[in-house]
Amino acid sequence: MPTISVIVPVYRAEAFLKTCTDSILGQTWADLELLLVDDGSPDRSGALCDEIAAADSRVRVFHQENSGVSAARNLALGKAAGDYVYFVDSDDWIAPNTLETLLSALRSSGADTAGCGVRYVDQNKVEGAAEPPILPAGVYGHEEIMAGIVDRLLGDRLSRDAVNGYVVRFLFRRSLLEGMAFQGAYLEDELFLMEYFCRSQKLVTVDAPFYYYYWNPASATHRYMPGYLDTFLAFLNAKAALAERCGLLSRVPQWRENTCWAGLLIAVSNEFAPGNGQTAAQQRRRLKDLVRMPEFARAMSALVPAGMGRNKQVVADLLRGRHYFLLTALYRMKNRNK
Repeated sequence: MPTISVIVPVYRAEAFLKTCTDSILGQTWADLELLLVDDGSPDRSGALCDEIAAADSRVRVFHQENSGVSAARNLALGKAAGDYVYFVDSDDWIAPNTLETLLSALRSSGADTAGCGVRYVDQNKVEGAAEPPILPAGVYGHEEIMAGIVDRLLGDRLSRDAVNGYVVRFLFRRSLLEGMAFQGAYLEDELFLMEYFCRSQKLVTVDAPFYYYYWNPASATHRYMPGYLDTFLAFLNAKAALAERCGLLSRVPQWRENTCWAGLLIAVSNEFAPGNGQTAAQQRRRLKDLVRMPEFARAMSALVPAGMGRNKQVVADLLRGRHYFLLTALYRMKNRNK
């Protein structure tokens, strides 16, 4: 059996997939399997997966009708044979010594999980800023994990120190994943990490930004999402159920208000995203509708957000002051200058 199962969900990845899989199959730690899940891709991604598998016996391919990244990852989790699991997105890649370094750190520290930093790459493949690991390089016990990761994912989604809940920065022990599954199509990584780290007993992190995160302008996160509100509310309900199931509700009393404020700020940004053809007047009406939604209205009444980055703080202050005309004008001016 392989030591590590690397899982890659694949959709519309024809232009990127070979770079991704070459970085995995060329790892200095060769005892791995690569599980590619073709999520009903309409381009040549599925055929490319089969070609990659034909050239390397460590690769297994699964084809499914388009069901989303969560379903693709879940399918692969059910097929994984490794002692450890690592996730990579199909438009990203990893440094050659990623798996060897993380596995060595994990074994030498006696940890069940290892994490690293992330390097962002723009659409011209120019390397940008590096994001450090979720916790500074070191070894952490269970309560430190709960306070440093789970609590922050649960209830600190606004501050400058809010963590990005990327599963791709961790090497997971597969036995701890039993009974777990990714949920939904929005912030599925956050829910997965919250549940996993409630189980984890020891985490080791290394400073190196081994994971190369490609900023893909064609990604759904950079376009208008017409179903965003329904998706967010489904995420909120799933988060509440997880918090109750894992006994987290008392750890961060205002987690729901904090999460809803974060969701509201994304909802506002979404109204001005590329692909939304509404007029300025229509966008102003949408802003008024958003702040009247019960979940958002309760959050605005109960929590005054502070400690955010400058742009988020400006948007939050304008929403609280009901300055919809000015907020619309600022967003439209910003988009014209892009």
